[in-house]
Amino acid sequence: MEPHEVDTIIRHLAAAIAKQDGINADLRTCIQEQREFNRQQVEINQDVKTTLARIETLIARMLPTSENGRDA
Repeated sequence: MEPHEVDTIIRHLAAAIAKQDGINADLRTCIQEQREFNRQQVEINQDVKTTLARIETLIARMLPTSENGRDA
């Protein structure tokens, strides 16, 4: 193999590694953003569960039930 062929291969490998480094950095950013989104979503879900429980409690207080537990 000629020295210029080796140099060409090395240049291509270096370019591929540099491109992969950029892809990896983008992926790290995406993962960080996804983790933050997930954290916010967990908070939202908890708020929704709390609100639903409060609504269920209010409805239970407002609607009378018959002896068998069904709405009158």
